[in-house]
Amino acid sequence: MARISYLLRRGASYYARIKVPTDLIEIIGKKELVKALGTKDENVAKREMWPVVEGWNRHFEDLRSRRELKGDDKAVAVWQHYEETLQSYDLKQRALPTPAQQDAELQKLYRRIEVGEITSDDFVGMINAYAHYELMLRARTDDANLRTRRLNALKIALTSGDTKLIEPAVKDFISKQRLLVDVDSGEYRELCTLMTRAEIEGLQRTLERDKGDFTGSPKDPIVKPVVGSAQEAAAPGEAIMELFDNYARENPKQITADTLAQARRDVGTFVDLVGSTCPVHRIDKKAVREWKALLMKYPVKATETKAFEGMKIAEIVKHNETVGKPALTPRTVNRYLSSLGAFCNWLVNNGYLDSNPTEGMSLAKDKKKKVFPFKTDQMNALFKSPLFTGCQSDDAPRFWHKPGNVLVRDHRFWVPLVMLYSGARPAEIAQLAISDVREERGHWIMDITETTDGDDEEENTKSVKTEGSRRVVPVHKELVRLGFLEYHTSMKNAGQSRLFPFAGRNSRGQMIADYSREFGRYLARIGLKNGRGLSLYSFRHGAFDAVRRAGYLDEQFNFIFGHVSGNKVTRGYGVLAQGMLEQRVELINAIAYPGLILLHLHSA
Repeated sequence: MARISYLLRRGASYYARIKVPTDLIEIIGKKELVKALGTKDENVAKREMWPVVEGWNRHFEDLRSRRELKGDDKAVAVWQHYEETLQSYDLKQRALPTPAQQDAELQKLYRRIEVGEITSDDFVGMINAYAHYELMLRARTDDANLRTRRLNALKIALTSGDTKLIEPAVKDFISKQRLLVDVDSGEYRELCTLMTRAEIEGLQRTLERDKGDFTGSPKDPIVKPVVGSAQEAAAPGEAIMELFDNYARENPKQITADTLAQARRDVGTFVDLVGSTCPVHRIDKKAVREWKALLMKYPVKATETKAFEGMKIAEIVKHNETVGKPALTPRTVNRYLSSLGAFCNWLVNNGYLDSNPTEGMSLAKDKKKKVFPFKTDQMNALFKSPLFTGCQSDDAPRFWHKPGNVLVRDHRFWVPLVMLYSGARPAEIAQLAISDVREERGHWIMDITETTDGDDEEENTKSVKTEGSRRVVPVHKELVRLGFLEYHTSMKNAGQSRLFPFAGRNSRGQMIADYSREFGRYLARIGLKNGRGLSLYSFRHGAFDAVRRAGYLDEQFNFIFGHVSGNKVTRGYGVLAQGMLEQRVELINAIAYPGLILLHLHSA
């Protein structure tokens, strides 16, 4: 295999190749696709390879969006084609010339004869002039004759097994319904037979209507209305994910880009179950109930697990019986339901659904607390551990807990301390720009916003969790003592625009989960954690408790931690942030941890 995974070399020639996803092997009939690139030059092959690979991936997506033919589909095909035959007749009849139009055309011919435009001397001209009028007179008869001839031809085709006449309609139905039907299969031939019988019935009704009889109904027992078919396909633009795109553009609740992307993935798993052609009005309690049942068995990080590659949700759940990965927690299942529920609220408000089928479907919440604040002895042990006093190496997390002389003084050192003395979220701290930490009216503050800083907007874009998360947080006096402002100055003098330039971030500027995850593992390595309970967020929980310990009520300090307080009416008035700066300084400096010893950190 060549250095590029999609490139294959056989002899001197190059080929593009791709593994067929597990769920499509049976449909495609192969485990791998290979195509000659027609070149012996590796550089040319690399260029030619990608369009082929992209074409294969589009083909895979197209196949995934299709589904097997069901009995309901056959009934739908029959009734739709019967109705389309009648609708086509009605449209044609309305377009045919009326007696009034025929008379008007005749009068026009007479006027042209009177003024000498048409004369008996010009035989060809006279024939041509009368041709249009003759066609108008014969239009209805000619149309009836065409339908009669097609009716007779279809009857012969039905008895002989000839499918040529009906195939265009059959292929159109298969395409619109996104069906998986092989043209050489028995199912395809059966569909041709059924739709031929439907058109025969339709044409017979049209000939009756030519004579003024509109009372006829299908005599063939297979031609009957299909009501509430489970295989109904969405109208163009009204498939679930198509309407989700509209919902996302409108974003009625103004949720963040990351939350919206998460909702898209969550709703995508529902579409994975019901099919990409499912119309939104088919989202009902039964569908949501079946989806929830699968989510309760759905493995954690399934889309990132190679063992589930190419599988759909039901296949993943089934295969996990062998793989044995832990399933989603009730809280995460409820997040999926909430994502679909918010979208369904929009569908209700826009007239696509009568009610929200996710209402009352949430799982009971686990009232056990998942995250606990650190105890004083735990914090003393943590801040005396190698990550804060000197480790063997800062290159890889596996070395952080081993004592050494390497001092870590980047975000890994400061984020826990800033959380401890501000209660800010790790993502909010990691995204801080140099300009966000500044002195105002004699006090140093951290400005937690979703603004941009610097010339490169994409690089410096920031965001906050909620509307109430935008806030000014004073720098705690203990952070000043520990050297936070000196660190800020060093980053500024180094020409950095971000306070923590090495903190990996997502597209919205927020610190990605890697550090949070590694911090939890670090706690386990130094013996502070066994199971759930302690995490990076324990610092935030501890800050809440510290302010309560100082005698403040939740409604007095919620705003300083980015929790909106007050009702929706009062929050909508005015522009001044809650709590003047001096009050905020007082609140933040009230955060204290009796018995916590951090003197060694300043001197380290």
